[in-house]
Amino acid sequence: MFDIAAIIINYNSSDYTINCINSIIEKSKKNLNYQIIVIDNASEKEDFLKLSEKIKSISFSNLQLVRSKINTGFGGGNMHGVQFSNAKYYAFINNDSIFINDCLGIIYNHMENNNEYGICGPMCYKEDGKLLPTLDHFASPIKELFGRSILEKINSEKYPNRKKEYTKPQQGQFVSGSFMMVRSKDFNSVGGFDTNIFLYYEETDVCKRLQKINKFAYLIPDAKFIHYHGASTPKSIAIKTELKISLLYIIRKHYGYLWHKFFLLFLSIRYFFSSLFKSKYWPLFFVLIKGAHLSSSLKQKQKIWEL
Repeated sequence: MFDIAAIIINYNSSDYTINCINSIIEKSKKNLNYQIIVIDNASEKEDFLKLSEKIKSISFSNLQLVRSKINTGFGGGNMHGVQFSNAKYYAFINNDSIFINDCLGIIYNHMENNNEYGICGPMCYKEDGKLLPTLDHFASPIKELFGRSILEKINSEKYPNRKKEYTKPQQGQFVSGSFMMVRSKDFNSVGGFDTNIFLYYEETDVCKRLQKINKFAYLIPDAKFIHYHGASTPKSIAIKTELKISLLYIIRKHYGYLWHKFFLLFLSIRYFFSSLFKSKYWPLFFVLIKGAHLSSSLKQKQKIWEL
């Protein structure tokens, strides 16, 4: 049994994936007992073959590549990876990440010595060296209505400053999905990621469920990495629409029917007026007035790819 299973998803971005793998191997201490599992989430044939060839050239025996014939999204892809793991901890790492130091080992040691640390992430930086927040506050009606800044000013203990460069472990409501490390037994006990969600808010959902069993989210600032933010998921109206579908699903799941209807109406009005000035928002508006159901998700538009 390994101490850690590092699970990485590749989707048409093999260069980032290879750089991520190399940084893990380079920065992790030689005595760390870990495996790396790469899930290819139905990339184009050329990208998968490129990834496969480069992985064969990496000298690391506990490295495995698994191809999925369908893009199952962030949560689904990571749940696929879990099936091939045999470890005490899962580390879910975005492929557009580069380790600055021994992130796996540092977080592992902290979690081994602190049972209340349920899910942890390292300090995150952009490629230009600027801080990229790791801690965040749950997607909730109050956050959507008032925004992060007001919440942090009103109750800094419950809503710690997400843009602060901490020097000691700091509890938050959830840590960024770009790098999350969790005990496999805790992750398994809450059912893992909700695979109804294709993209976005998976981390707020799983951290909320972990919190219910008294396993809390912590930033571990001694561990540091770079995240090429958004590199693996280019911005588009389709992606923005997916974000709103996931947000509304989370609101309905954790806060109930009335809040869901309120925000559905709120977003519909907002994007109606946005569409009058920017026509690119009309597709998002039409999804909202139809209810923004999971049936409108990109997950429902996948094809099964054969090599």
